[in-house]
Amino acid sequence: MHSEQAQREEQLSTWHQRPATALAADASAAETVLRRRRPDPSCWDAVVDAVCSRKSSYDDDHALVQAGPAVSRHADRIAASLRQQQGFSGTAVGHRVQVLALALAGTGDLRALPALRRLAEHGGLAYSRPEARVMTALPAAELVEVLLVKMRCDADGYHGNTTALDLLALCGAAAAPAVTEVARRLDTPYAYDAMRVLGGIGPAAAGTTDRLAAYATGRDPRTSRHHPRRAAWAHWKVTGDPALALDVCGAAVTSGSGSNGLPFLADLGPLAAAHADTVYGLMESPGGWTRVAAAHAYWRITGDPEPAVPVLLAEVDPDWTGRPALPVQEAVCRLGEIGAPAAAAAPSLRRVLASEERLCHPYVSTRIIIDTAYTRTLTEALERIAPGAADPGAEIEPAGRQVRLRGLRGW
Repeated sequence: MHSEQAQREEQLSTWHQRPATALAADASAAETVLRRRRPDPSCWDAVVDAVCSRKSSYDDDHALVQAGPAVSRHADRIAASLRQQQGFSGTAVGHRVQVLALALAGTGDLRALPALRRLAEHGGLAYSRPEARVMTALPAAELVEVLLVKMRCDADGYHGNTTALDLLALCGAAAAPAVTEVARRLDTPYAYDAMRVLGGIGPAAAGTTDRLAAYATGRDPRTSRHHPRRAAWAHWKVTGDPALALDVCGAAVTSGSGSNGLPFLADLGPLAAAHADTVYGLMESPGGWTRVAAAHAYWRITGDPEPAVPVLLAEVDPDWTGRPALPVQEAVCRLGEIGAPAAAAAPSLRRVLASEERLCHPYVSTRIIIDTAYTRTLTEALERIAPGAADPGAEIEPAGRQVRLRGLRGW
């Protein structure tokens, strides 16, 4: 895979041989899809044409990787171009192969799989977590096979482990075939991410019960301050016994490090009823993330949305630029989970969703992915709060300020 500087030099060399009008048109199309949530389809056509004809810019490449369903109608052309780039033997693994394979995977097209496996064998899969998540459009079973190749071939690599484990966690129980490889990571610096995967797999990871308990109780010498809560949560998911998780995560909430235990208590729901009063008090925390986590946990534990909704709604800031220090997307997601009792949030969410401009904070390589994730969160929240409110055909209140937002935060 070329460095970004090498890519730019190669692209600039190609650009000098092209008509100025063609360069301007391509630049305009790439800039448009990177900036606007609802670009004219012809802009995506131009981006696909630039990449498949080997005349793309840095922005064209990054835009196509993030396109997802927006370029589904071009899947045949992308697949044909990918085969051509791989060569007669289908073994090439260069930068352009990676771009085309990820773009095809983002449409959910299984023709991306041979190239992804080859890239996994040779260290060519995306190492940015947001960028790699485009592959989750593929069926989980097939994606798990690719990730297993990656983990076996890149056993010690930082990005190979963190990104693969992140994707496996998103696969949930479907990641069961990877239990053995994931369990090996409990002996490495990637143990925390491995615990997240094992908890998502559930009972099929029963062989890791003792190791998880050792991390949860601090008996494992590799235990750090972050491990016990995640390990205790995973232990509950694997065994079905909540006692350890309630003890460890409840202690974290009462010790003053509330935000570190709140998401796990929220998942435990009514089982964590003994901690409801403590969680309620944390809704007045000075930290926005803690307030949001506490509001969500209180609602999940008690079923009472009345105290939680105002706290969550207060975090839906129309001036947010997308910086992750503020829990805007998290608050919207939790309001959506509450549903109809959060009806007061609907007008604000509709105004944000109506904005034409994408977020401005993330880098070009993740801007579309993260903005798409946020607009999906907004849409799903509105559908749960007021069915039909997010329908493109519905009357939408004019947007005030242009809002650019960021998402993709796992816990």
